[in-house]
Amino acid sequence: MFIIKHRTFFFWFTGVVLVGAIGAIIGLGLPIGIDFTGGSLIQLSYPHGRPALSTIQQEAAKVPVGAISVIPTGTDGVSIRTRTLTPAEHAAMLQALSENASTTELAFTSVGPALGSQFAHKAIWAIVAVVLAIIAYIAFAFRKVSRPVPSWGYGLTVIAILVHDLLIPTGFFAIFAHFTGAEVDSLFVTALLALLGYSVNDTIIIFDRVREHLRNNDRDHTREEFAETVGKSISETMTRSINTSLTVILALVALAVLGAPATRLFALVLLVGVVAGTYSSILLAAPLLVPLSEYFIKK
Repeated sequence: MFIIKHRTFFFWFTGVVLVGAIGAIIGLGLPIGIDFTGGSLIQLSYPHGRPALSTIQQEAAKVPVGAISVIPTGTDGVSIRTRTLTPAEHAAMLQALSENASTTELAFTSVGPALGSQFAHKAIWAIVAVVLAIIAYIAFAFRKVSRPVPSWGYGLTVIAILVHDLLIPTGFFAIFAHFTGAEVDSLFVTALLALLGYSVNDTIIIFDRVREHLRNNDRDHTREEFAETVGKSISETMTRSINTSLTVILALVALAVLGAPATRLFALVLLVGVVAGTYSSILLAAPLLVPLSEYFIKK
């Protein structure tokens, strides 16, 4: 019952964190990668030491391709972003960059603007489709639970939790990108989609235990405060939720520390999202049902 008794503190703490996340997203922005905008991305390594970024910018500007963005990566690498390059422009760019320093091309990615726009629309629709499917499932699963919170109240709570679980890793990404030059790409969207499913899993487990206790109370004609029912449900499922999350967190930490650079950001976003999802499932989702029940009882 500790969580239920101190739910106001957790609500306020969550509000502060959400304000910070939203502030980071609005203030710092989310740099969109070429997966969505189209363009070319050249990743280079300078084995004998990276020149000054201004020097690299000047060398790249020798090839007339318009605006060029040079972002440092690691201790000896850079990412160069331009409009979509032709094979000839790509070769000319590599030649210009290797005139005064030894370079190694690590990766080259090129996406047309039409394909990038199409991918952006599909990513948005994918997230919307997942959210709608989750809402439909909640409405169906809790259709027979109507007291003291109506079935749609559970769905409303899940929506609020999903928004929380998306905003926190997105805010983290905005801060991380501001200092590292990372960009929103397809792996970032994949991480958010995975978090939607993971987050709702723990929430459903707790809600299902609440539903089970309500049914048992009706069957046995037991009078029990709804807040007590919720608190008991959280206590019975909390150990399982924490243990499950810890195993996932350990795997993600290993992937972030020891994994390939290409998947490191993906692992970090998932790691932040899993921590946020575990927190929200235990300390927010079920406790939110209590003020909802009080509202409907008064009504």
